[in-house]
This record gives sequence, C-alpha cells and structure tokens, in this order.
Amino acid sequence: MVSPIDPTSAAFLLAEKRTMPMHVGGLQLFEKPEGADESYTREMYDRMREVDEVRPLFLRHPHRSVRTAGKLVWLPDDQFDMNHHVRHSALPQPGRIRELLDLVSRLHGTRLAWDRPLWEAHVIEGLADGRVAMYTKIHHSLVDGVSAMRLMQSTLSTDPDRRDMPAPWGVPTRGRSSKAVARTETNLAELPLAAFRSALGITADAAGMPGALVRTLTRGVRNQTSAVSLHAPRTLFNSDITGSRRFAAQDWPIERLRGIGRATGTTINDVVLAMCSGAVRTYLSELDALPDAPLVAMVPVGLNAKQSHLASAEGGNAVGAVMVQMATDRADPAERLRAIHASMKDGKDALSSMTPTQIMAMSAIGQAPAILTPLLRMQGVLRPPYNLIISNVPGPRTTHYWNGARLDGTYPLSIPINGMALNITCTSYDGKMGFGLTGCRRTVPRLQRLLGFLDDEVAALEQAAGI
Repeated sequence: MVSPIDPTSAAFLLAEKRTMPMHVGGLQLFEKPEGADESYTREMYDRMREVDEVRPLFLRHPHRSVRTAGKLVWLPDDQFDMNHHVRHSALPQPGRIRELLDLVSRLHGTRLAWDRPLWEAHVIEGLADGRVAMYTKIHHSLVDGVSAMRLMQSTLSTDPDRRDMPAPWGVPTRGRSSKAVARTETNLAELPLAAFRSALGITADAAGMPGALVRTLTRGVRNQTSAVSLHAPRTLFNSDITGSRRFAAQDWPIERLRGIGRATGTTINDVVLAMCSGAVRTYLSELDALPDAPLVAMVPVGLNAKQSHLASAEGGNAVGAVMVQMATDRADPAERLRAIHASMKDGKDALSSMTPTQIMAMSAIGQAPAILTPLLRMQGVLRPPYNLIISNVPGPRTTHYWNGARLDGTYPLSIPINGMALNITCTSYDGKMGFGLTGCRRTVPRLQRLLGFLDDEVAALEQAAGI
C-alpha cells in the first residue's frame, strides 16, 4: 500500500547527505533478570528478531518515480530482511562505557539506505558490569523524539514477571489489527484530496498570520526571546560538519535538579538549560572560543495554544520552538539561571497567544536559516539563527522492564547539521535525567569533557541556591 510522505518528513529525507545523516537514535541499558546465564544476550537478540508481525512503520521505505509524478511516497519493502535490521554486536575488552559509546558513535554516523526500511537495532554484549545495551536508530522522517519515546514505552512493562512483550518493531498481541492499521494508509489516488484538505485547514487558520509574524520579528529585532533570533553570535559549533560522530551520555538524579528549581523558583527545564549554559561556557572558555555575546539555544516547548478550529482538533496543544538566550556571558551560575528562566517565560508568553498553525509557522521561520544557510553555502557570511539545540523529552517515571530485563538507563541521540555541530537531548526516566550529547567528532573536539562540566554546574547551582 502506497502512503504519502508529508512535507516535513520529505524535507528530512531530501536534506540528508553523507556528512548529515538524518536519523535519531536511542541507547538503552538493561540489567539481566535474576538467574540469567551467559546465553541471555543471544536469547534476547533472537527474541528481537523473531516477531509474529512487524509494524507497518518498520516495513516502509521512501520511493519516487514517474508513477508517483516525482513525489516522495512510502512503499512497503517486499524483500524485507529482519537480519539486516536487527544485529548482534560485542564490545572489545575491557568492556567499559567508553567502548560502548565509541561503538554507538560509529554506528550513529552511518546513513540508512533508502532502498530498505529506515531503521536498525543493535543488541550489544560485552559490558564488564554484565548489562546488555541496545542501540536503535530510525530516520527522522518516520518519527520525532517524542514519538520514539512513546514507541519505546509501549513495548515495556512495569511488571518484572511479564514475558510476552514484543520488540519495538513487533505488533503487540493486544494492539490494533492489521486491518485497522491498513485503514490509516492511503493510496495514490487519494493523495490530491488529502493535500487539498490540509491546504484548506491551514488557509482557514492563517488569517491572523501577518500580525503574529510582525510581533515575532519585532521581538527578534529587539533581541527579545521569541521563535526568531537575529542576535546569535558565531561559535565553533556553527561550522561545516563531517559525517563522523561523537556521542557522550550520563544521567543525574531528577531530585537534585528539582531541589534547585524549588530553591530558586524555576522549573526543571530551566535548570537543565542552566546546566548546559554553564557547561558550554566552560568548554568554550577552555578552547579560548567563548564569544562576548550570549549564546542562543533553540528549545522545543509544549504550549497551550489559543483555541481555534485546528487547536480544538488537536486538544488545544501545540509544540513550538523558543530561541532562548543562554546567558553564557555571565560568570555567576545563579544569574545565568535567573536570566534563562526569564527568557523561557518570555518566549512561552510570546507564543501562547498564537494558534497551533501560527506557532508551527513561526517555528519554521525561526529555523529556516539553519537549513537554508548550509544549503546555500553561506556559513561564515550569514549570522547563525542559534548556536545549538537543547531539547527535553519526558519518559517513564517508574521502573520498566522488557521481558524481565530491567531498563537501567535510556539516552537519546540526535542530529547535528551543517552549521549546528552540537545537539543536546535529555530524557527523564525512573527518577533520573539522562543527557545525550551528539556532535561532530572533528568540529566539536573532546566532546566528552562536557559531561564533567555538566556535573560541575549541578554542584555550582546547588551552592548558589543554598542547598
């Protein structure tokens, strides 16, 4: 069955090249069930491969031809080979986290081929502490970070004794039937009608766009927080990248971050941003590359948008992007946290009066220079719209298991792009906040040092808050 590819997903596909793979990923660490023997990892790998039915999402690949009028569409893979997508790997001695992150970094730098479904999973053994790791990657045209987290959570259980959980690409036993899934797909004859309906919805909601655009651009010109930034300084992050990747990961107890927030009247997300601000400030200072002007981070946020016919259809919620001033020009951690809190609040207030369509349009306008600048080869000529991306994806709050194996930690991997060589993504799980730092290995040297700087910043914020 042929399915249309929406414009956003098509953009992720068309922007991809060797130096800029457009897939997101995840690294999960599992504690083996009590009494498991040395063959457990092999059994886990076999269980991952042997699924009764594969979800349609994991069976399709992009295609375009004369028959599709040159448009990108999804086609099911009629030669699907599970052994290609699910693989078994082992770490070299001594099996430290360092060896694991080196392997994951290499795997994350390799593009996914269009002639197959755009995903891979690697079950990894050889960790000295006996845990089993699983690295997965899936093209951003198929899922975003939130969708990937929900997909992972749907295949886990809070019951340590449950043994009927499928792999993430397997259809759950009590899930939707294949007929129900098929009804959500579209054939080629329906594509023009679907596009027409989408155009009608956007046109009806766009009447207030000029006023919203003027307000947003005015805030950008005045260097006030909004969806558009015009004042980001140039940094080493805003350079051409290679296809080589470096991934670093660590987690911190959420209660420590929450304690800082309670003592300072800020949110956990503000504290996460302040950690990143202080860490990046120290990192750039060591390289003698800290600009005088504060860095700007693009931060995706969930908003309660103004009600409209489109907002009602989506429950009144929308996701937008706020360009947050990171206060990296300030030496005091308490001052940085206060400035970030104010910047986030201003940005949310600026977007909250808009409809979901307007929020999406403003966010697209704000991010367009980051995409167009490398395409036009204008790095170093145009000022970057922002310096790095920092996102926070909520995950399960309680301990989860996969067929008796306890999920011990989960860390997201994201997408560096030309002109944006560093991406920091966080996810919460079971009382911990896991940080995943993905960067270009050559453009961002010694990326792993940022983990130590993040830890130093937590302690500095606690001291500043009087904890």
